[in-house]
Amino acid sequence: MTIYNPKSLKADEFINHEEILETLKYAEENKNNIELIDSILEKARPRKTADGTVCQGLTHREASVLLACDIPEKIEEMYRLAEEIKLAFYGNRIVMFAPLYLSNYCVNGCVYCPYHMKNKHIRRIKLTQEEIREEVIALQNMGHKRLAIEAGEDPVNNPIEYILECIDTIYSIKHKNGAIRRVNVNIAATTVENYRKLSDAGIGTYILFQETYHKESYLKLHPTGPKHDYDYHTEAMDRAMEGGIDDVGLGVLFGLEMYKYEFAGLLMHAEHLEAVHGVGPHTISVPRIKRADDIDPSAFDNSISDELFEKIIACIRIAVPYTGMIISTREGEKVREKALSIGISQISGGSRTSVGGYTEEERPHDSEQFDVSDQRTLDEVVNWLMELGYIPSFCTACYREGRTGDRFMSLCKNGQILNCCHPNALMTLTEYLTDYASDDTKKTGFALIEKELEKIPAPKVKAIAKENVEEIRASNRRDFRF
Repeated sequence: MTIYNPKSLKADEFINHEEILETLKYAEENKNNIELIDSILEKARPRKTADGTVCQGLTHREASVLLACDIPEKIEEMYRLAEEIKLAFYGNRIVMFAPLYLSNYCVNGCVYCPYHMKNKHIRRIKLTQEEIREEVIALQNMGHKRLAIEAGEDPVNNPIEYILECIDTIYSIKHKNGAIRRVNVNIAATTVENYRKLSDAGIGTYILFQETYHKESYLKLHPTGPKHDYDYHTEAMDRAMEGGIDDVGLGVLFGLEMYKYEFAGLLMHAEHLEAVHGVGPHTISVPRIKRADDIDPSAFDNSISDELFEKIIACIRIAVPYTGMIISTREGEKVREKALSIGISQISGGSRTSVGGYTEEERPHDSEQFDVSDQRTLDEVVNWLMELGYIPSFCTACYREGRTGDRFMSLCKNGQILNCCHPNALMTLTEYLTDYASDDTKKTGFALIEKELEKIPAPKVKAIAKENVEEIRASNRRDFRF
């Protein structure tokens, strides 16, 4: 029997099947143990110290007890705690991004993805550099500053050289006052050498979804192609960090396997990164399987309700307090609104999940990776967020100032959010409002900015932020940052 070891670099040891089964058994036995649940919640609460606000977080076993708990008043307490933690470390900022699909050529046989190799009726597209330029200009005209690029795994059509050329093209495009200031990358597991090339290209976060941590299920869901190699895929984050990428993003595709198993595996992966590299995941994404070309979600019998989905989000936030949490346009407005209050700190807006979709007037469906539930424009999403009291942030300052990995976590932990991230969010929101927003969104936004500027605690920072906001509104000067 394989021994559980979070410091191991072997997938079967840091994502250990027997440990997960023991964890789930322990959680089930203690799901109504109020004394234990109260002690776990107490451990997770944020505490102010001389150096800032700190949170211990939870182990995968402790968090699994919370997830298993079905006592209504305790679940409500979890939601309140999740919101408290989120506000303590991320404030009311919501980071905005958009996915950009480069190519849907893929050699894998993943049974839940329409890009699988055997799908012969999906339209296969690979963007040229000129087409990427057109897509990026369309995204800049919407107001986006941060992209997550996506591509299928195909060593012939989508080699690392193509990805690197795409990144270079994206960064080179300056249209009017627009610029993509950070490119995050969601591509297949690769080598340390290739991760080093991505790091040298100036990417932000490297994102790779595990899909499922259940090895037997993983092998069945990925029957053919290089992604079939569970160990190589699961160990990718260690190679990425060895290659110099400070920030990595985890995620599972909820609905493929039993959610309690996935939840425990996801937290074990986060614990592993902390144990080995001294810093946990920069982001955790929570996608649910959705309908797409050649894919029927009902074929997978592990779907989860909206209520359960929200509980998972809250428990992740409590367990991994410092991580950014991402929810995509897979989810509709109602679910996204609840998720924002209990842990989510990043959302996409105006997204197209098809290759070349941003230059099409009508949303194309013949090359989509999944159905988009939230089909509002970026302007509508921005206005909606502000009406809810959130600050839509287009900030990418930390990446460009070298505040990544443990340096970002240190900033997060020592309470400098209000003196750094908060004013940066307000200045980038001013950029958006000045350059791209509708009149109604401008009215709501500038009123919000005026109010939020007064919350900056440091007088010098507040004064500079106010000056910069006025300069942005009065001129074409952009990209002020702390």
